[in-house]
Amino acid sequence: MNNSMLNAIPTVVIVGRPNVGKSTLFNRITGQRRSIVGDEPGITRDRIHGQAEHDGRPFELIDTGGIVVEEQEHIPAQILRQAEVALRKAAHIIFLVDGRAEITGSDRDLARMLIKLGKPVSLAVNKIDTSERESLAHEFYSLGIADIFPVSAEHGTGVDALLDHATAEFPKTQSAAEPGPETAAEVIKVAIIGRPNVGKSTLLNTLTGQERAIVSPIAGTTRDAVDEKVHRNGVEYIFVDTAGIRRKGKTRDMAEKLSVVMARRHIRMAHVVLLLLDATEGVVGLDTTIGGYAHEGGRALIVCVNKWDQVKGPKGSKKRQFEQDIHDSFKFLDYAPVVFLSARSGAGVESLFPLIRECYESASRRIPTGELNRFVEQLKFEERKIFYITQHSIRPPAFAVFVDRGGPLHFSHERHLANRIRRQFGFRGTPIVIETRARRPAGKP
Repeated sequence: MNNSMLNAIPTVVIVGRPNVGKSTLFNRITGQRRSIVGDEPGITRDRIHGQAEHDGRPFELIDTGGIVVEEQEHIPAQILRQAEVALRKAAHIIFLVDGRAEITGSDRDLARMLIKLGKPVSLAVNKIDTSERESLAHEFYSLGIADIFPVSAEHGTGVDALLDHATAEFPKTQSAAEPGPETAAEVIKVAIIGRPNVGKSTLLNTLTGQERAIVSPIAGTTRDAVDEKVHRNGVEYIFVDTAGIRRKGKTRDMAEKLSVVMARRHIRMAHVVLLLLDATEGVVGLDTTIGGYAHEGGRALIVCVNKWDQVKGPKGSKKRQFEQDIHDSFKFLDYAPVVFLSARSGAGVESLFPLIRECYESASRRIPTGELNRFVEQLKFEERKIFYITQHSIRPPAFAVFVDRGGPLHFSHERHLANRIRRQFGFRGTPIVIETRARRPAGKP
């Protein structure tokens, strides 16, 4: 994209101390792995540019190198220079801090510097678990920035709310403001995951009609991620084929260790995950481990049983037995549809496209608070008094449930409520997050 295009849209700049998660947040917002993410503080050396869009509002995103204001002699001069250039052109600044660490002098100095700039600033508190948010938020108000957003850059929690605020004043594109038949294609990112040699590369080739990934009967042949774009009915699907995941204790060389890391990263970057199983081997322990990665990441998910054409015996009873095995092994994935296919012959593969779109739309669905509260009225939920429910984020859909006393709902009650919400509003193929908040009844002190 040329400079005139970049200058035509607002710029959001991410700043913060080294190693607080700026690159991970950048990758989360832009959906691409442009920054280098690593454990070494200050690994991002230059400004990294990316294009992003939120709710139809396009913007340029800049990831600055780590800044430590009071130790300028220890920072490469280039980082400071690049950061200053970025901050001058920023329409909004996201100041990222580590919610699990104490507030440092560097954080306070950087906050003062940003406030002096007089530009809109949001304080994003990274790496905060849900249960800790409210108690820890007060501490960060001491930095003097009013707009505070608890986020998990790694898992995406809270990022939508942050972007709602940061981009609120940005102009919408013409196509977003006036949707019609000429609206640009929707983009859905899909990660194909599974154990080595279950047929991920073959599935990618069948989905895209190309022989680009290396296919070999040797387990773990695919070393790097390969992505391909496919257009179907006005939707652009970007498929990422991840290297076979193995248990960390069994990865013999650095390439396979890296494949585990990359696979988990691609799960985080994807909108929808295809978990590939081998019909000839049944469900094995590593399958449930890999499925857990997708579930923990809050991704929409489809279980794909590959090599179904190689299964001997009556297909109907075999299918019922396999579905039962999946249900028993993946109790936490009871929301995921199951598809039986053959990546090699192509049988059942075409049906994945509308199903991926359905799961993506489920994960992206927002239910108005009024509609949720009409649902609460007819809920007859006896375990705890529920005053109201509001949905605060998508992908995954997350709901704050305001109840009569402190403490989370019991696991079984939370699961029951999630299932009721799913049945009522049709959240197929996506996990649902329930967060409990205590609230006194109206009229009581």
